[in-house]
Amino acid sequence: MFDDLLEANRRYQEQFHDAGVAGKAAKGLAVVTCIDSRIDPLAMLGLQRGDAKIIRNAGARVTPDALRSLVLATNLLGVQRVCVVQHTDCAMAGSTEDDFRARIGTLRGVDASGWEFLAMSDQLSTVREDLARIKACPLVPPEVVVGGFIFDVRTGALSPV
Repeated sequence: MFDDLLEANRRYQEQFHDAGVAGKAAKGLAVVTCIDSRIDPLAMLGLQRGDAKIIRNAGARVTPDALRSLVLATNLLGVQRVCVVQHTDCAMAGSTEDDFRARIGTLRGVDASGWEFLAMSDQLSTVREDLARIKACPLVPPEVVVGGFIFDVRTGALSPV
């Protein structure tokens, strides 16, 4: 089932060398972005391995777990800037919680009514709310700079929110 991945890893190991990249974010940056396969966070922002902490989830949402990672990154791992990067043509935008519950419940043949998928009816407002959530967290140092962006998956453009 995972043979292709294990074989790819064997090839990777042949050329692998420990570059001595530190565990801290070399550019002092954390990025919260979506799991969408069209997004390459490092390339999109002109970064290299070790430059930033990358946190990914469906919709690029500042969930409790993403916030936990940001608290650790800003206090212990050298992060001084956080950017939340959502994107155009996101499956999480333009739908409702009820839509997701119905679709997934039907697909799985189970009741999905207790699930919260974090659908977004207004993407710009959602980005702003998530930025406010980071800024309001008492465990994130107040000097941390927070910004929000929308990445255009068709053009590669990054627009500030």
